[in-house]
Amino acid sequence: MATLDRRALLAAAPAMLVAACEPKLPVTVSTTPKIDLPGLERAIGALAAEAAPAALGVGLINLESGEAFLFKGERRFPMMSIFKLPLGAAVLSEVDAGRLSLDEPFILTDSDLSPSNSPISAGWPARRDYLARELLEAAMVGSDNTAADVLMKRIGGPGALTAWLDSRHLTGLRIDRYERELQPESFGMASFRPDWRDPAVYSAVRARIPAATRMAAMRAYLADPRDTATPRGMVEFLQKLDRRELVSAGSTDRILDYMRRNPGGVNRFRAGFPSDSVFAHRTGASGVDQGLSLAHNDAGILTLADRRRYAIAGFLTGSTADEAQRDSIFARVARAAVVAIG
Repeated sequence: MATLDRRALLAAAPAMLVAACEPKLPVTVSTTPKIDLPGLERAIGALAAEAAPAALGVGLINLESGEAFLFKGERRFPMMSIFKLPLGAAVLSEVDAGRLSLDEPFILTDSDLSPSNSPISAGWPARRDYLARELLEAAMVGSDNTAADVLMKRIGGPGALTAWLDSRHLTGLRIDRYERELQPESFGMASFRPDWRDPAVYSAVRARIPAATRMAAMRAYLADPRDTATPRGMVEFLQKLDRRELVSAGSTDRILDYMRRNPGGVNRFRAGFPSDSVFAHRTGASGVDQGLSLAHNDAGILTLADRRRYAIAGFLTGSTADEAQRDSIFARVARAAVVAIG
């Protein structure tokens, strides 16, 4: 296939539409239909207006040709558990380099525990011993926050993870805090304590924080550039993952297997895709307090029955809608994308 100018992909356009490719990645002549970019802009724009006062961001890219669509593509959105995708890739990069073994043992202490979602934290101290491969699967498939924080510490912490992303020219993603830091801070709570590992206890402690204090903390979190991704950055990550440019082929296959086995988000993007398609993805969501959802996200790789493949990412932040309504926005974004790709 002929190669086109590399500098065109994901160059921003005023209408948030992109039909080219991100710098340093090739765009190839495609055998797949072109995306109906104007039609998709209209559909996503209407959904964004419906979602207000929430902010909606969407990225879609044809993994064969590099043709892409962005809506609020440069806006930073809280990642929540979607950060476990780049975390998993960075961990497996260490495995590929021989600096970490998937059979490395970990003995968890109370200082390693993180807030829910974390079956590992809830089950401590009845079980303390884990292998790296068990922690990785728990983080990537079960979205376990303790597993994620332990692995992030093992590879050098949030700064090391963001530096790894930067080294792969993925500047649209940044990870700055552990879950045990981010979650309490977003609700104005003190530092996480091991005796809060029971979700009911954690919720009760949070409820004792004055409502005005919690709301101020949530508003500050929404304005904070830390621990965020842009739609452009997320689809770039998925594109590089698909092209096996981040980790070895075997490690890439492991990540995609984890993504296919993700049990969450059945009413988000997955609900809008054809039943005969495969969607390998990772979801992310915040808690809801005083009717405010800080983040409701989904991102992954869609494979249609005819083998066409697309990366898609969606972020919804600051929503006052209920969960069913938030999920519906994602399902309808997915349906609009299916119509646009033909």
